[in-house]
Amino acid sequence: MTTQTITLNIQGMTCGGCVKSVTNALNQVAGVQSVDVSLDHNNATISFDDSQAQQNTLKEAIEDAGFDVV
Repeated sequence: MTTQTITLNIQGMTCGGCVKSVTNALNQVAGVQSVDVSLDHNNATISFDDSQAQQNTLKEAIEDAGFDVV
C-alpha cells in the first residue's frame, strides 16, 4: 500500500453544502483515507491508497457530484 496525497482544484463550489457534497463523494471512493475540502481555496486535498484508487477515479467522483475539476 502506498499513500499518495494530491490537491485538485474545483470549480463551482459556492457554499458549505457544496463542500459537504464534495467531501461525501470523495469519502465514498474505495481507498480514500482523508479529505480536506476548502471553499476559500476552491480545492480538495485527498490522501488515498494508490492500489485502490487513482486520480481519475477521484476526479470522476467530484464531477459526478456536479462540480468541475480544473
